[in-house]
Amino acid sequence: MKLSDILKDSNYKLTQFSQDKIDTIEKRIFTKKVRGKLVPYFNCQIRKKDVKLTPEEIVRQLYINILIKDMGYPKDRMEVEYPVSFGREKKRADIVIFDKIQTRSPYIIVELKKPKLKDGKEQLKSYCNATGAPIGIWSNGESISYYHRKDPNYFEDIPGIPRADQKLSDILEERWTINDLIERDKLVLERKSLKDLILELEDEVLANAGVDVFEEVFKLIFTKLYDEMESGRNRNRHLEFRNYGDTESELREKIQGLFNRAKNKWEGVFTDDAQITLTPSHLSICISSLQDVKLFNSNLEVVDEAFEYLISKSSKGEKGQYFTPRYVIDMCVKMLNPQEHETMIDTAAGSSGFPVHTIFHVWEQIIEEEGLDKSHLFTLEIKPSRCIDYVEDKVFAIDFDEKTVRVARTLNLIAGDGQTNVLHLNTLDYERWDERTNDEKWQDIYFKGWRNLKKLRRKRNSNQDFNFDILMANPPFAGDIKESRIISKYELGKNSDGKYKNKVVRDILFIERNLDFLKPGGRMAIVLPQGRFNNISDKRIREYIADQCRILAVVGLHGNVFEPHTGTKTSVLFVQKWHDELCPKKEDYPIFFATMQEPSKDNSGNKIFVRKKDYPDTNQYNHGGANPTDNYNDVAKDLNEYLLDDNGHLIVKHDLFNHGGLTADGIAEGFIEFAKKEGLSFWGK
Repeated sequence: MKLSDILKDSNYKLTQFSQDKIDTIEKRIFTKKVRGKLVPYFNCQIRKKDVKLTPEEIVRQLYINILIKDMGYPKDRMEVEYPVSFGREKKRADIVIFDKIQTRSPYIIVELKKPKLKDGKEQLKSYCNATGAPIGIWSNGESISYYHRKDPNYFEDIPGIPRADQKLSDILEERWTINDLIERDKLVLERKSLKDLILELEDEVLANAGVDVFEEVFKLIFTKLYDEMESGRNRNRHLEFRNYGDTESELREKIQGLFNRAKNKWEGVFTDDAQITLTPSHLSICISSLQDVKLFNSNLEVVDEAFEYLISKSSKGEKGQYFTPRYVIDMCVKMLNPQEHETMIDTAAGSSGFPVHTIFHVWEQIIEEEGLDKSHLFTLEIKPSRCIDYVEDKVFAIDFDEKTVRVARTLNLIAGDGQTNVLHLNTLDYERWDERTNDEKWQDIYFKGWRNLKKLRRKRNSNQDFNFDILMANPPFAGDIKESRIISKYELGKNSDGKYKNKVVRDILFIERNLDFLKPGGRMAIVLPQGRFNNISDKRIREYIADQCRILAVVGLHGNVFEPHTGTKTSVLFVQKWHDELCPKKEDYPIFFATMQEPSKDNSGNKIFVRKKDYPDTNQYNHGGANPTDNYNDVAKDLNEYLLDDNGHLIVKHDLFNHGGLTADGIAEGFIEFAKKEGLSFWGK
């Protein structure tokens, strides 16, 4: 009988257990007839009696094997179904390991009854508090969490438990390098996302800390990114963003010093006098939760998702501006094919997804040309000078929301090794840019990027027209511009009778404004509400676009793409400005149309991931396994069943592109074939 058959309809999994541990249990299963049915049993080596193999019992027996064989704990120090008193009531802890010296004092308690982390952790806390046990473990067979009980209100995440021949202090005093972090990355081992961990911190710590959650989590991620980068460039350096047994006050002093060094490295994100304002005890809990997470990979996706969540809670949704999923961004970048000599800008940058992924696209070209390898930690490694020059000279971003600009600057500063052209400006109100750019405080942060942007103006003293090769943007859909001073600057601010409107939806003005940024022959990808493509009232907008550009492609996105923020149906418009050589004007020409068929998210906004059975020819070996749900929030992700990318991360199920050949060709590959056939200037034949 297979353990997977018994667990089939339960919330318990086998993912964390090796095949030899599973085989050991399966070889010793026998059946008994109970009420006419054959029921699986097993002889428990701790209780020394036959027990029925329920899903919970399976996980318990497997974990007992780990404790005995891998961790070296003798059977006589262990007890199962240990009674824990709560007044007159008694409950039973799943596994207890007793102290080596005080042989009836619980030292480690293992909780398996509650298959969900939140419930299990609460049960575990109550057992540890009632018995005084300093160490607690929760597991459901897939995810596992370890805790050190410092006091009844403070359970600290720890990387593991001591072996029988170790003390807890031996574990806490370990010194980690970046290689240790890669090997023991919590996001991989516990199947969690950084967003999940932040949600846990909000529930348990930050909600009652009396601080701005965005600011404090931003500071911690900013600091940890710096720590990882420093260790990534000196593999023998010990990571500092860790509690190695420090007191709370010592830890706070250490982390503040690290934050100060990060501010000096990446200027213009925090003020010089910015301090971490969490109390020492709250900070200690946050460090424990985040220290085992590896933020850097080859594309900054881990930290990007966390920033998206933090900002979406505050200003973004209110302004009708939502973060563009990174797979939509990658499709646009692949289709427009930016080159090293070309300039690029995002005029509604958000967290700067389009610029950052444009950078990665061009860097891959440079790395290939120079014959270098791209590792999964590429973003923290020292880059060739051509890569840094490209970021400093060619890539720009603008946004009018101060919080998102700081996030965008962070991601660009990291990607560009301290170089960035991310500016805090109102794209539509270019007439008043000079008021902002002349401000001394603004100049302290943005002057270098502003100086670079000015070089691309079409006229020396005008901020209206620029000479960019590429523009990619997802402008805000919601909200009207009502200021006649701004509307009067735009042709699309007029009615069909030539009179200016009293109000205009933002994205309409962004269409015209973005075209002003492009030089003749320049190309653009812009996310727009579906109505712009088929509403009768928007016919004049479509005519305006067609008059200035060749319409290259229209890609309809699935309605779930921007969930849970909005269900607005959107499409991406791809155009190229007319130019005598690069894009000669034609009256009649073919246009590439495509519609996204895979939703990529469910109706609640949870991502759907690619299973190996969807692509049976993949070279990733399929071990079979359980049948987990498709989103991070349910924790259940059996890596034996899901397809992973080169970073060991799950792949979102969509049909926009082929994930480097791991999945079937998608819309981007179809467009590239079309573009080559048409002889488009940026693809050729």
